[in-house]
Amino acid sequence: MRSALQPAFFFSFSASFGSIIVLVKKLSAEDKFRQMTETPIRRLVITLAVPTVISNLISTLYNAADTFFVGQISTSASAAVGVALSLQAVIQAIGFFFGQGSGNNISRQLGAHHEKTAEQLASTGFFSSFFLSILIMVVGIIFLEPLSIFLGSSETILPYAMDYMFWILIASPFMASSFVLNNQLRFEGNSFYSMIGLTTGGILNLVLDPLLIFGFGMGIAGAAIATAISQMVSFTILFILSERIGTVRIRFRSFRPTRKMLGMIANGGLPSLCRQSVTSVAMISLNNAALPYGDAAIAAMAIVNKIGNFTNSILIGIGQGFQPVCGYNYGAGRYKRVREAFWFCLKSMTALLAVLAVVEFIWATPIVGFFRKGDPEVIEIGDIALRLRCFTLIFSSWITMSNMLLQTTGKMWRASILGFARQGLILIPIVWLLPPFIGIWGIQIAQPLADLITFIMAVPMTLGVIRKMNEDVRKDIS
Repeated sequence: MRSALQPAFFFSFSASFGSIIVLVKKLSAEDKFRQMTETPIRRLVITLAVPTVISNLISTLYNAADTFFVGQISTSASAAVGVALSLQAVIQAIGFFFGQGSGNNISRQLGAHHEKTAEQLASTGFFSSFFLSILIMVVGIIFLEPLSIFLGSSETILPYAMDYMFWILIASPFMASSFVLNNQLRFEGNSFYSMIGLTTGGILNLVLDPLLIFGFGMGIAGAAIATAISQMVSFTILFILSERIGTVRIRFRSFRPTRKMLGMIANGGLPSLCRQSVTSVAMISLNNAALPYGDAAIAAMAIVNKIGNFTNSILIGIGQGFQPVCGYNYGAGRYKRVREAFWFCLKSMTALLAVLAVVEFIWATPIVGFFRKGDPEVIEIGDIALRLRCFTLIFSSWITMSNMLLQTTGKMWRASILGFARQGLILIPIVWLLPPFIGIWGIQIAQPLADLITFIMAVPMTLGVIRKMNEDVRKDIS
């Protein structure tokens, strides 16, 4: 059954969608340049951010749907999805490293009218991600059981985690490459089309989850197969869209894994790699720290992380709407537009987070209970963790926008340190140091503390870059 279900969904959907994409109109590189450097900032950011927010929210539903439907099986099965999150974070880290690394360089190269270099960056980022993910898939399947234990599985969680992660590994090349294609389309200013690929896969996953888990009686493996098929469909759609409307084309002849080209990608993608990979390490640490408190603690923190992912997907979507605007205009030397876009996004994020913090604090219990009904221990642990996060949620706006600005303007080390700090330098030590003294509260309060400390770090790092752009603007005027 593992091999029989995927091709039918994969090819039939791809064929039917391909005919629609033929009708999409493609802008020339020069038209795209004028659009990105002359359209009023607020209208441009909203145009790019709204589709990205939608696609991020739908993408988040991949895992949230699994958490909800698998939660109907058992607490151990629900915890297994939380354990697998760290593996998915690694796959996502690869996709974001090559996608963001090539993408923000592509936007700057297009802003400077270097189209050939932009095509080489796109091709190198795509094929590097695909080949590396194949290697991870093979190694992961060979060492599936020890990998599941390493990621935080208890004896009761282990069989569920292995069933789930097998299919995630099978789909990993398509998952990672989808993130690459999505990011490249966004940085070209085509966020609406990147949304189409991700949302289609997300909706398909929502349909397949209950069908395979309950209809075909496949249990947790059905949830993973649903995610795998959906990711493959998203990959196919994004690839076709990239060919039809992308400003730059992906060609194997333009694949240049040279030191210079990979260095450019690393300069733009290292912050994302640090941010995403350390998230995986943080999840592993969180799962292992929660082990002494039972499967309920692991399941509860997994649910709270899923809820946090919805908030983060909105923030990141707004930030990703900012990035192509930043990249094009920074590459073209139009720093005033970069600053205007930054402050507009920051104010929008802060207002939104204030509202979300109030909503999540008031309705924390029913929100957590939605994912795991009938288990009061899971709800109690998750309720406290979610409410604590609400106190520092508003700081995420500055942290997110700082990371986007530093990364897109090529400030690799500052962006990498900031991306690594929140989930690595700060969160992981807190997770291991506090629980021996204050018990499970140490796990529940870890993320809010990490957010507060990271915010304090981010303020001076970002203000320095903004001041430098202010000086450059004044020089141009004088």
